[in-house]
Parts: sequence; C-alpha cells; structure tokens
Amino acid sequence: MYINITDSEKGNNKASSGALVHYLDKENRLYKPEEPLHWFNGNSSAVQSYEVKSKLDNNIAKLGREDSKFFLINISPSQKEISHLKELYGKAGAKEKLQEYAVKVMDEYARNFKRADINSNGDLLWFGKLENHRYYSHKDKEVKNGQVKRGTAKPGEQMHIQVIVSRKDITNKIKLSPMNKSRGRNTEHSKKLGQFDRVAFKNSGEKLFDKQFDFDRPVSETFKYANTNAKGNLKDKLDMRAKHSQSKSAQPNKAMEPKQDFPKDYLKPPEPTDYLGLLLEKEFNDPLAPGLTKGKRRKKKNSQNNEQGLSM
Repeated sequence: MYINITDSEKGNNKASSGALVHYLDKENRLYKPEEPLHWFNGNSSAVQSYEVKSKLDNNIAKLGREDSKFFLINISPSQKEISHLKELYGKAGAKEKLQEYAVKVMDEYARNFKRADINSNGDLLWFGKLENHRYYSHKDKEVKNGQVKRGTAKPGEQMHIQVIVSRKDITNKIKLSPMNKSRGRNTEHSKKLGQFDRVAFKNSGEKLFDKQFDFDRPVSETFKYANTNAKGNLKDKLDMRAKHSQSKSAQPNKAMEPKQDFPKDYLKPPEPTDYLGLLLEKEFNDPLAPGLTKGKRRKKKNSQNNEQGLSM
C-alpha cells in the first residue's frame, strides 16, 4: 500500500483548488461513463465537482497569500492488493470497499495530529476521487525513449484514490499541516498546527488495510521493512532482516505447491503521479486537462517555508 502526501517542488497549493479538481475529473471527460465518477467523503458518495472547489476555496480563513490552502494525499494499493479486493468483493465491490477504506485512512490522518479537537475524518474538510487509470508523464522512461506518448494510460491494475484535504479543519478555525515535523518537540508550534508523523501515518494505513481486508502481508512487503532498509541504521536493518528470516522459516513448506508466476512489477508500489506538477508544466499540452495551459506562472520563491509547501 502506497500512501503519501504529494511531494512536489512545483505544487501550487497556495491558490484555488479549481485546476486540480478539474484535472482529477479527467476520467469523466475521457471515458464518459454511464454513471459519472463523483467525489466522496465521510458523509456522501455523490459530491459534485463545483461543491468540492467551492467548499475548499472558502475554507481558508486567516490564511495568507503564501500559505498552503490544501494538500493532496495519494492512496494507491499494489496490484496484488487490488486483486485481493476483487477476489473478495468483485470489481464493483472492490471500488466501494476502497472508498470505505479511504474514509478510515482520513480518520488516521486526523488522529495523527494528536489534538483533542481533531479526532476523525468528520473534523476535516476533505474530498476523495477514485481513479481507474494512471497515465505516462514526461518523467517516465517509456516517454523519454519514445515508446509511448505522454498521457497514455498505463497497463495493469491502476485503481487508486486521490484525496484533497483542506489546510483548515471543518470549522475553518484550526490550521492543520502534515508538513509540521515537530512531532511534539516544539510545544508552541504543535499547539498551532498539530504534530504530524508522516511515517506513522503511512504505517497506520498499511496496518488498517491488512486488518480490514484480512490481507496476509509478508514482512518483506511492509512499509516498515522498506523504510528501515532505506533509512534505518545498521542495527535496525539487521534486526529487520532477522525478523524477515524468522517469518520465512515459520511459514509452512510450500515446495509441493505449484509456483505462481507474477509479473515483475506485480508487487512494486505504484509510481505516484505528480498531479500538481503536471498542472504547472511549461509546455503543458495534455488532452486530459484542456483549458489549463494558459495560466500565468508565478515566480519561484528562493526559499520556501517547510511548513507551507508540499515537499516532504
């Protein structure tokens, strides 16, 4: 399970959410489904796009011109996890269950701020959009090598959810930033913005999926395993590898079982699409988002406040 708050140096989340809302509506324009794909939150599964933009853009009390107004959260199950959901609930049921899961992820997001007045997704202003496809961007090697054109849909299971969450809580009174790194060390700063541990947030989302859908996740496929190997010290890495070895030895002997041949990318986490970056490409000519090409660019600031931007 890949859960992340969009990492984008170019992410323009300091103005209206309109461009992003429009872009994330692209599957309705491209595929024209019989039933349009609506936005959803903890209260409704049929929120209209104009409502999303209006509510987000009007929930910015006491935010300055250079303050972040919203954040984008990517909730992307692996192909193995999507197949697990479809086996349990069927194609249509898998979509419904993934949306229910996203609501619970936003409960975890709220609790991660460790504020007495922010306890669940109902304390936040947020909207989610389920997407069935991902698209090649100019950063993909297939585009660079001339194998596919930018904007072409990627193959395989690509179902995922994008969530736009307001910087302010549902009352429009409390500022909440997942970019706050104090984790409680800076008491005064945490009182204003809440403390937020992004590692704990990602880990909680993975555990939530496993529990909710009875998903048997090997140690080697956990976020903790990957994060420890990437950022842990030597002792942590050795301890994690020892745990992995123990879990393998504890599994029943499967020598007599037929081997399953999965595609090489079956277990890989999906590559995130930099939606906010795409909106600001210099030569943006993407048929997925007509009408977004002539926006004026703002000059890039020499220094960006860690708490305001979308960079991790």
